[in-house]
Amino acid sequence: MRFHREQYLDLMTFGQAPRPMFTELFGPLVGLADEWRAQGATEDEIGMNAFDWDYVPNVFCGGYTNGLGPPSVTLSENDEELVQRDYLGRTMKLLKKTATIPLPMDFPVQTMDDWLSVKHFFTFTPDRIKWDEVEAARRAQADGALVVAYMPGAFDIPRELMGEEGACLAYYDQPELMADILATVSDTTFRVLEPISAKLCIDQLSVHEDFAGKSGPMVGPAQIAECFQPYYRRIWDLVSARGARIFQQDTDGNINPVIPALLDCGLNCIYPMEPAAGMDIVAVRQTYGTRLSMLGGIDKHVIRRDKASIRAELEYKLVPALSSGGCVFSLDHRIPNGTPIENYRYYVDLGREILGLPPLSKERRGWNRMAF
Repeated sequence: MRFHREQYLDLMTFGQAPRPMFTELFGPLVGLADEWRAQGATEDEIGMNAFDWDYVPNVFCGGYTNGLGPPSVTLSENDEELVQRDYLGRTMKLLKKTATIPLPMDFPVQTMDDWLSVKHFFTFTPDRIKWDEVEAARRAQADGALVVAYMPGAFDIPRELMGEEGACLAYYDQPELMADILATVSDTTFRVLEPISAKLCIDQLSVHEDFAGKSGPMVGPAQIAECFQPYYRRIWDLVSARGARIFQQDTDGNINPVIPALLDCGLNCIYPMEPAAGMDIVAVRQTYGTRLSMLGGIDKHVIRRDKASIRAELEYKLVPALSSGGCVFSLDHRIPNGTPIENYRYYVDLGREILGLPPLSKERRGWNRMAF
C-alpha cells in the first residue's frame, strides 16, 4: 500500500493511521539474489515488487548539510575489490562480493591542525541549497510525498574524520577539537535548513549515527547531553517549530542505555532496532510508550531458520500494542545470505495474516524503501 505523507505522519506520531505498516527497509545482501534464482525465485521476488511492501514516497528537501568535496578517485580495482581515495583523502576499500559500503583504511584527522585543513569541506556556502530541488520537493509534498532533511551525525562525522577509537578518545583528550567539529556542522546545518524551512515544511529530520555495537553504545549519556543535545536541539527546534513531526535516528547496536538521553535531544523515532544486539521493540514500547516510534525490529536471522521460529518471532512482535501506531514492521537490516526464498515467502504471508492485511495479489505492486 502507498501511504500518503499525512497517513505516515499520523502512524509515526500515534495518530489515526489507516492500518499497520509492513515493509522491507533495506533489501537483500550482496549474493542473495543468486541464491534465490537457484531456488526458483522470480525476478519480481528478487526485486521485492512481488511482495507488495507498504511504503510512503519520500523526497529530499534540497539542502546539503554533509561534508562536500571533490569526487572519489579510483586507486585500484579488480574483480574482488575497489580501492578509492575520497574527498577527505581517506583510502576507501569496497569488497565487491560481500559489501555495498566501502570501509576507510585510514583517517585524516588526529589534531586540531588536521581538522583545520579539511574544515572547509563542512562549512556553509550558499550553493549547498538547491532551490530547484526545494521547489520540486514542494510539488512532491503536495502529491503526498514525505519531505526529508538530513543533518550530519554528532558522532558519525567525528568518526569519519578520526575513526571510532579516535572519536571516542577526543571527548576526553581533545574536547576543543570535538567542540569545533560540532560547532561547524551545527552552523552549516542551521544555515542550510533555516531558509529552506521558511519556504517548505520539512516533515522528517534524519540523522545517521551508528554509534553502538552488541555490547552497547560507544558514547554515554554524559557525552550525549554535552555534545549531541545542543546540536540536535538547535536543529530540531528550528524545523519542528515550522511543522516537522519526525526526528529520526539511524543506528545499529544496543542503545538501551542511552535512549533516555536521546529522547532529551528531541529524537522521537529510531531504527532499525537490532534484536541480535539486544533491542526488543516490545520491551522498548512498554518502557517508553508514545515517546518513541520505531522501524524494523524483526530479527533478520530468524528467517534463515525454520517456520516455527518465524512464527514465534512474528507472534511475539506483531502485537496490538505495536500495530496500533508508532511502528513500521520490518526486518532489522538487510536480508542475510542463506535465507531460503521459501522461508521469506512464508515470513511475508504470515506477517500479512497476523496484521490483518490482504493476501498478496499479482495485481498489486509498488515498493519504495522506507529507510534512507
